[in-house]
Amino acid sequence: MSETGRTEAFSDGVLAIAITLLVLDLRVPVRDALEGSLADALGHEWPSYAAYVTSFLLIGIIWVNHHAVFELLGAIDRVALFLNLLLLMTVAAIPFATSLFAEYLTAGGSAARTAALVYSGLFLAMSLAFTLLYRYVAGRPALLAAGVDPVALRRSVVRFSTVGLVLYALTMVIAVFSAQATLAAHFVIALYYCFRQTGSRPRAAS
Repeated sequence: MSETGRTEAFSDGVLAIAITLLVLDLRVPVRDALEGSLADALGHEWPSYAAYVTSFLLIGIIWVNHHAVFELLGAIDRVALFLNLLLLMTVAAIPFATSLFAEYLTAGGSAARTAALVYSGLFLAMSLAFTLLYRYVAGRPALLAAGVDPVALRRSVVRFSTVGLVLYALTMVIAVFSAQATLAAHFVIALYYCFRQTGSRPRAAS
């Protein structure tokens, strides 16, 4: 086992790069190629702006939740390191999925459906990876920081993992029918997590 500092720093770096790369998909209209006003040209780019805002919020929420999980840990072992890497692998692909989704959001037909499924599937995979990490550390009292109640933490596993898995699985179903509704669903999920009351940490009684 080892301390969590290097793992947290590495994870923060990956999350910071992923959230920053999102802005690269926001294109400035070329002045010489404008057909109509600049406002019209910017308006045509709304899928990129909507996908950017949604993915930015979702990555931010991942960072907040990741920080909360690592606050519970006093040490980390090899298995937890690899589970954390699995989570980060999904996060690193979010800019790609966001760009793909924005490009085909209004295309209609199978192209829009495929892009929506890729986007939703990636977030479902992220939620599953987060669940695996949380379940693993919750079942390893030796990894927990001083004062964390392992019994209370194990009881929180279902609450922590079920909601995300169900919500992102639901977006997979929505993606089959409407790409734009899928993006709206992800935005609503982001708002839900922004305002969700997570309750107190599972600390041992003093």
